[in-house]
Amino acid sequence: MNRAFYTGRSGLMAYQTGMDISAHNLVNVGTYGYKATKGEFRQLISNHMDANINRELEGDEKIEAGTGVKIQNQDLLFTQGNLQTTGYPLDFAITGEALFAVEARGGEIVYTRDGSFSMSLENGTLYLVNSEGEYILDQNYERIVVPYKDDGSNTPDTDAVGPMLGLFTFPNPFGLQRLDGAIFRPNEISGEAQAAADDEYELYQGVVENSNVDVAQTMADVIVLQKAYQFSARVVTTADEVEQVINSLRG
Repeated sequence: MNRAFYTGRSGLMAYQTGMDISAHNLVNVGTYGYKATKGEFRQLISNHMDANINRELEGDEKIEAGTGVKIQNQDLLFTQGNLQTTGYPLDFAITGEALFAVEARGGEIVYTRDGSFSMSLENGTLYLVNSEGEYILDQNYERIVVPYKDDGSNTPDTDAVGPMLGLFTFPNPFGLQRLDGAIFRPNEISGEAQAAADDEYELYQGVVENSNVDVAQTMADVIVLQKAYQFSARVVTTADEVEQVINSLRG
């Protein structure tokens, strides 16, 4: 019965992870620029059992006995989210595969599709920042300073911000590592960031990109995963009951 225990256990772990992924997607439905994650399931090593020892069947038919399932990958679905008009001049949305560059706390350069920005006044200088107060960078990875209008009104010139934004692409954006919400870190799989060409994106001001989570599909996935989890739990329970019967017979 050890095989049944381990098979059921692998299912419990894999489907729990799958439900955690779906739950994380649902929690971030309202996160601007969020990209959903999809779990990829794979069967573990399987063995072939000879089911035709007495040659009662034609040929050499065998039964495949699996040993469980696991989460092979957690794929980033880097598809376009719906655009929402806000009218706020420091909101920006990208269509295409480009990302904004952010100077995270500690100085690390990370990337995001969340274009909901604001300003931070520091010693008389206005810096463009995200909702966490982290600096938004230009094409040269310098902090963006929001200029004032030339009319003497001491009013920030928000119309000048768009052309100052640094936009970057990756050879494989699906390989980016998610840090938190809509923040991503490049790695060997994604490749290094490179300046986005003009024909690789379109930038909209006064607009934000919503998450690309398909709520209906995600809820359907949760139902399927819950059923699979219950079935795996039943395998473990049944194996335990059979083991108890065997042990009672031995006594």
